[in-house]
Amino acid sequence: MPAVNITLQPRPELDASVDHAIQAIVAGAVVGETCNTDLAAGPWDFDTRPGYGPGSSMGDVIPTGSPRQGELPREYREASEAELDERIRAAKAALGDRVVVLGHFYQREEVVVHADYVGDSFQLANAALEHPDAEAIVFCGVHFMAETADLLSRPEQAVILPNLAAGCSMADMADIDQVEECWEQLAEVYGDMDATDAEGLVPVIPVTYMNSSAAIKGFVGRHGGIVCTSSNARTVLEWAFQRGRRVLFFPDQHLGRNTAKAMGVPLEQMPMWNPRKPLGGASVGQLADARVILWHGFCSVHRRFSVDQIDKARAEHPGVRVIVHPECPMEVVDAADEAGSTDYIRKAIEAATEPTTFAIGTEVNLVQRLAADHPQHTIFCLDPVVCPCSTMYRIHPGYLAWVLEGLVAGEVRNRITVPASVADPARVALERMLAAKPPAAPAAAWENAS
Repeated sequence: MPAVNITLQPRPELDASVDHAIQAIVAGAVVGETCNTDLAAGPWDFDTRPGYGPGSSMGDVIPTGSPRQGELPREYREASEAELDERIRAAKAALGDRVVVLGHFYQREEVVVHADYVGDSFQLANAALEHPDAEAIVFCGVHFMAETADLLSRPEQAVILPNLAAGCSMADMADIDQVEECWEQLAEVYGDMDATDAEGLVPVIPVTYMNSSAAIKGFVGRHGGIVCTSSNARTVLEWAFQRGRRVLFFPDQHLGRNTAKAMGVPLEQMPMWNPRKPLGGASVGQLADARVILWHGFCSVHRRFSVDQIDKARAEHPGVRVIVHPECPMEVVDAADEAGSTDYIRKAIEAATEPTTFAIGTEVNLVQRLAADHPQHTIFCLDPVVCPCSTMYRIHPGYLAWVLEGLVAGEVRNRITVPASVADPARVALERMLAAKPPAAPAAAWENAS
């Protein structure tokens, strides 16, 4: 078989499967590069070890006590792709309306094909609400997403995460103890955190990205704050500024910085809070002048994108349209033509009426799927290295078959449950987000000038 160069974009085969691309690269069947050859192995080879799995950043240290997945039975580990596909379909057919399967945009194609709904974390949590009679919701995503589905679903519905080792390094960068300590230190600077000034504003409104634990959402709910997504972050910040003098934004610094900058907040009024340093590493003066206090967190996937990659795409593809996710660093968002959520990226490509070349800065599973679904366009990932989200990649068809066949047998495996003490205030924060409606036709976010 002749070698095929897929280092810049996957068009030669228009195969939506990132797993197939990785397997071919590791086998030497194609010329390309993956960030970790262990991605070609089954995730069960790594589930009992601490860590986020192959492809994760070396700097992402998983917290002690993070969930681990037990051993997957051999019959699922050794089954072929075709056999697992058949078993999943048979289990879903047997279960019927008793189960709904949700698949995140960043999931591997072999899982997404079995999803009843595909979307971002909040779209999927809302999709679960459309099936109040389903006995089980199987969430093919990561841990915080399953928690959110549990918050929004009925108490008797079981929310299942096929692989408990599918966490999120960004969500883990803001744990509840660190956030509580931060709040106490801020109170030493600002005084009574519940007191309003002459304009009726409290000192700080906490805002958490959807990509955070239920405990963090609960904290936000208890302290008058709100949750945001990448698509409604501006609307949420506007809501917060109507109530607070400043915002504490976590866990993703880049989404906070990019959104606030597009709203006209100067960079010097956005100090970083590093939870390992006193006062987060900022001075009292910086905190007094702050409009947005950014938590020192980030997405390892979106941090891989660079201005050099954009420059290379423009040089090799004149007229290319560059769209990146707002979790990318500010200089990458500034260099792109547009920035927007995963759903924005998808809709932008669907709306293009003429053949267009797109360079996309987001997770490669979504990019590869978009390339396969829209062959009239040339669509490629800005990062030439095939490196999927390491934790999303822990959800394998073997685990999906295992949990579905468990339901057929009357056994609920890997149920995710948020305790009421956390769930009640977390729902308050989510309800505030739902009530903060964006404009009827939200734009792209940042076009060529953020």
